[in-house]
Amino acid sequence: MSPSKTMAVLVFGLAVFVSVSGPGRGQSPQAAETEKRLAKIKTDIESLKAKISEEDKKEKTTLSALDRIGFTKSLLRNELALLEADLGRNRVELAAIKTNIPRLQADLGREKDALAKVLVTLYKYGRADAVRTLLSAPDLRSLVREAKNLAVLASAENAVIAAYVKGLTELGREADKLKAKERDIQSLIRQSTAKRTALEAEEKKNRVLMDQITSNRKTYEQTLEELALRARELQQLLERFESRESALPFPLIPFAEKRGKLPWPAGGKVQQAFGLQRGPFNTATMNNGIEIVPPSGDMTVHAVHGGKVVFSDHFQGYGQLLIIDHGLSYYSLYGHCAEFLVRTGDFVMAGQPVAVAGDTGSMVGVSVYFEIRYKTKPLDPLQWLSRR
Repeated sequence: MSPSKTMAVLVFGLAVFVSVSGPGRGQSPQAAETEKRLAKIKTDIESLKAKISEEDKKEKTTLSALDRIGFTKSLLRNELALLEADLGRNRVELAAIKTNIPRLQADLGREKDALAKVLVTLYKYGRADAVRTLLSAPDLRSLVREAKNLAVLASAENAVIAAYVKGLTELGREADKLKAKERDIQSLIRQSTAKRTALEAEEKKNRVLMDQITSNRKTYEQTLEELALRARELQQLLERFESRESALPFPLIPFAEKRGKLPWPAGGKVQQAFGLQRGPFNTATMNNGIEIVPPSGDMTVHAVHGGKVVFSDHFQGYGQLLIIDHGLSYYSLYGHCAEFLVRTGDFVMAGQPVAVAGDTGSMVGVSVYFEIRYKTKPLDPLQWLSRR
């Protein structure tokens, strides 16, 4: 058989071999961290789905409608974050594949050259020629030498062919992985676009509902009644905390000594002040805290003083609410959070990031609702926060 025909048969066989082969897979520390993040997002998604399901069973009120929209937006944001994290991971893997393919191609080129040399040698010294070479040996020593040479040639032939098969197989695998990864990325991009469209639809629903609340006197007054009821429920929750014995595991400067010196929970402008406020239709409402609209570049919410997190969950009217016990009957409250960075039972220090600002339960958009309480009595936060 000629060298060209031998190569053609070999390549055909290798093509069949590649088509039934599959790659192995490892995982870097960075990939493991990404998987951990994805797992957390998935847990948050399941929690939000459960809250939406619970909300569907409740009486339909203005606040419940706001909550349902808020939960749905949070769900969509988490699903979008999951898709984007997955997209980022796939793009990293795609880049690795694209880097690996040229290396494999270069290796395969060298193995192909080595294989061609073996095939040329086999053509020159075919099976019949090998027998004639052995028979023509002039003596026993020459016969042994020729036999060893042929044995080495046969061994080298097998090694070169095996290396070429392995290289071609790996290249085929990487090519298949490249195509599959590109398909996965396009699918994730389509899904992300659909989630963004759904999120925009929920944002529009939220704006429509807010317009309805502020333009319809009856709806507005019903909303105020609901908010007053939730404020009483929050008061009862704080009374339960106050009835418990509070002991912090580390010494702190007493909260009362920080009056006028506390760091702000977030940067930005105060949208609503503490105390009696006038609203639409000349209605009067009592604000127990302040609303801070943070700058778009920094949505982090910080603890204003050291203490223990005693509540971190959804509370209707306040959205995702965080409550910190600072000891000696002082508490700080942080509402409308998009995400908690600490959990109930955690101890925090002044200035520590504890949440991310959001719009859950908010009627003013993305903001931080902030309260200070002493023995459950609301205090004006602006008298406690440092001047800026």
